[in-house]
Amino acid sequence: MRTRLTDLAEQAGVSTATVSRVLNGKHGVSTQARQAVLAALDVLGYERPEKLRTRSAGLVGLVVPELSNPVFPAFAQVIESMLTERGFTPLLCTQSPGGTTEDQYVEMLLEHGVAGIVFVSGLHADTSASKDRYHRLRALGMPFVLVNGFAEGVDAPSVSTDDAAALDQSFRHLISLGHRRIGLAIGPERFIPAARKRSEFAANLERHLGITDPSPHVYSTLFTVEGGQAAALELIASGHTAIICGSDLMALGAIRGARAQGLSVPGDVSVVGFDDSKLIAFTDPPLTTVRQPVLAMGHAAVSALVAEINGTPASRIELKFHPELVVRGSTGAVPGLEAALSAVAEPAAH
Repeated sequence: MRTRLTDLAEQAGVSTATVSRVLNGKHGVSTQARQAVLAALDVLGYERPEKLRTRSAGLVGLVVPELSNPVFPAFAQVIESMLTERGFTPLLCTQSPGGTTEDQYVEMLLEHGVAGIVFVSGLHADTSASKDRYHRLRALGMPFVLVNGFAEGVDAPSVSTDDAAALDQSFRHLISLGHRRIGLAIGPERFIPAARKRSEFAANLERHLGITDPSPHVYSTLFTVEGGQAAALELIASGHTAIICGSDLMALGAIRGARAQGLSVPGDVSVVGFDDSKLIAFTDPPLTTVRQPVLAMGHAAVSALVAEINGTPASRIELKFHPELVVRGSTGAVPGLEAALSAVAEPAAH
């Protein structure tokens, strides 16, 4: 075997250690080096080990939630495109209620011998889910990256939108429009992005309005249109004139909820979303929302994964990307403010 390793290493232009890692199906070898070793096997007439015959070092798993929320296809498209540019073939794994689970997809990806995995808003973002699945992947030497949902203690690169900054931008925008009864429609707090937004919302209530108990101003529900509608009905009933939502789908539901009460948006209620996927600018009214920097985040996630695949550990410090408030037609001055300003200005005109 010693001679064989030496011959292969010389033919491939790599070290014998690299040859050994390739032959044993280990990770931490660059795609170029792996391909060179496989080519050397063929050139020197050696039979490829069984485990390498179906293994493709160029495969990368991309695990995302259901695609009904437009932001997930947006992340998938960006990450797939960047993986392809780097010479990898992405395997898209989408989840749906009652369908294939994240763990089942991971087993399938391991069987296919993928070089790495990108998890977008997966179980890593759920504080109630066990992190053992990720520790196991690390123990197997499988490179992976987590997107949106920092998992404390998991040895992997992590890329997220700055949820606190997103909430802060939304709140300040509504305050500038005169709103003082501002509500939050958010998903279950066990999800890290939701918990972070809720925490920043509480901080803004106290900072700007002197409110120390956020509970009456927060409605926790599902990240869906129906969830947003239910939240809006509750928050409007309790006197809120503006609603910050945890996703654009929730925001569209909140608008539907306001209209079901005979109210107009933004005339009676202002609504702010979060994500800004491509079609959101064409809703009625066009939605004011906070844009996730999907392109920059996708680039960072792929760069970190490729570095890990090539044996160069990426930073374990969570990379937080600053979002951007996009003001459109679903937010306006607090009801009665313009009339009050006109009344104040009217006597001066005489």
